Amino acid sequence: MRKALLAAVAIALPMFGSVAVAQETVKIGYIDPLSGGGASVGEGGLKTFQYLADELNAKGGILGKKVEIVPLDNKTNPQESLIQAQKAIDAGVRYVTQGNGSSVAGALSDFLTKYNERNPGKEVLYFNYAAVDPVLTNEKCSFWHFRWDANSDIKMEALTNYMKDVPSIKKVYLINQDYSFGQSVRTQARAMLGKKRPDIEIVGDELHPLLKISDFAPYVAKIKASGADTVVTGNWGQDIALLLKAAADAGLKVSWYTYYAGGAGGPTAIKQTGLNHQVFQITEGFANVDHKPSQDFEKAFRAKVDLSLWYPRAVNEMRMFAAAAEKAKSLDPVKVAQALEDMKFEVLDGGEGIMRKDDHQFFQPIYISSFGDIPAGQFDEEKTGWGWKQVAKIDTAQTMLPTTCKMDRP
Repeated sequence: MRKALLAAVAIALPMFGSVAVAQETVKIGYIDPLSGGGASVGEGGLKTFQYLADELNAKGGILGKKVEIVPLDNKTNPQESLIQAQKAIDAGVRYVTQGNGSSVAGALSDFLTKYNERNPGKEVLYFNYAAVDPVLTNEKCSFWHFRWDANSDIKMEALTNYMKDVPSIKKVYLINQDYSFGQSVRTQARAMLGKKRPDIEIVGDELHPLLKISDFAPYVAKIKASGADTVVTGNWGQDIALLLKAAADAGLKVSWYTYYAGGAGGPTAIKQTGLNHQVFQITEGFANVDHKPSQDFEKAFRAKVDLSLWYPRAVNEMRMFAAAAEKAKSLDPVKVAQALEDMKFEVLDGGEGIMRKDDHQFFQPIYISSFGDIPAGQFDEEKTGWGWKQVAKIDTAQTMLPTTCKMDRP
């Protein structure tokens, strides 16, 4: 009997040890594409969040607990994302983050909102770092969802404010991915350009399947035939890199106004086009922002990860998570969420941001930059010798659009 008791204790001790270890870890489920057409951006995001977890852990973690990123491959598929979210919950994850694909974001937000309603005391928070469909912080807003990226309406408002003062823009071609985000980009581009520059002619308006096109040559041929002088696109991942590559191969000489030309493969393709400072991007920051702390971060990040920082917003997200937990003196998701509401925060690239309580949309300074020749000593991209240069800055107060969110709170 004594032997049996000792055996039971021997079995139990490792189990208790595992529980203790689990309790000492803050797990963040990273639900994004690690295979398929979105893998290049998904892998880059994973490396970014792992770097940020290491940064927090070097400073003692969050409330003394180690931060761990749990990678979960959703293949940019909403249904697969829900399977991965359930796996994360089953593994004790109370926080998830995702960015690539607003269709995924909508599915995750709905799923976690319903899960939290059914499971009080076991709630899970969703940190959105890149899915920018405006609906997520308007009619489909949720207390359990926080977004750190400017939504696509905010970005298009800024882009079109800049474009309206460029007299050479006369004929615009719209090409976007055929899902909620791409449809929002095309709709708002039409509406805002029509209001601000009614003389501009929309000479093409194309939607294509998300992350399924391997050769954009036929699309580029249409752009060429249209006589467009400017292209507006919200494409991301391989869809922007391959689109720009096809443009380079065809010798298409137009200006580009983009959301995500700086992602994997984009800078290399731009260099191949030879369009020196004719490709523009709107972001919450970029490597050559005149701000020493962000440039120091960029230098350290590149040295360790061998990648440009695509997501300054991920830095803001992780640092604000830690600050909210410290403010709440708790890692309970409800208390962290309440601490995040209306939190003001010095963002990575300088200036104050705020997480609006009404809809959980983060507002921060945003920049329009162009890609091309840069002064010696500045950061280039993908070893092209070209880099991003600021052409406009929009301060936080000027990015704030109204919301239709009517939030239910626990």
